[in-house]
Amino acid sequence: MFTRMKTTRAKHRSDERRPGGLRHVVRTRVFVSSAAVLLAVGSASSASAAIIATDDPTAQEQLAEQIVADAGGADRQWDDVDTMTSILPEKAEADSESAPSDPAEVPVEEETTEEESSDDSGSGVDISAECSDYSGNQAIGCTMTLDYGWDMGEFQCLVDLWNRESGWDENAYNSSSGATGIPQALPGDKMASAGDDWATNPATQIEWGLGYIDGVYGSPCAAWSHSESVGWY
Repeated sequence: MFTRMKTTRAKHRSDERRPGGLRHVVRTRVFVSSAAVLLAVGSASSASAAIIATDDPTAQEQLAEQIVADAGGADRQWDDVDTMTSILPEKAEADSESAPSDPAEVPVEEETTEEESSDDSGSGVDISAECSDYSGNQAIGCTMTLDYGWDMGEFQCLVDLWNRESGWDENAYNSSSGATGIPQALPGDKMASAGDDWATNPATQIEWGLGYIDGVYGSPCAAWSHSESVGWY
């Protein structure tokens, strides 16, 4: 038993000196050198450390070490290449100060309907479009006559009647009789039934006068006919 163990140990030592044993050692060292070359791609310093740690380097190991050294000191020519600039045109940023402003608002004028237009006398009566040939107090009288339901023929009779009585002047006053205003009311304060402003507002006077004509004669033309006959109405 003891003799066999000794023989085996001696045989093992002799195998190391045999050509086959040498090939095993070389293959081991070549494997280590190949691993060092592969590690050089990721980290040159790690590969160099691995090779330096190997005792008695072979020719293959020395070649691998030289490759690693050359790779570590190689001139990185691509490091000096300028950064590629874009050849596309740059989009200019809009200047906030030059941004277009909102369009100015154009004032819209209110249109007057064909049937009505404002009266400038302060009477508050909207003048009818049919009375556009008249102005002032006559335009007011025309509109109010139509509102009563009479036509333009009746208004013409009213024009003639009140031209004779007062000339359509709301301030007219007959000192001999005391008749007052456009319709020549007698006395003048009768017109207060149409409004407290009867002494100054032509529309109030006309309103009272039309009511008087309607109640006494039935129409402006009937009142005009009576005036033509006797000189008053």
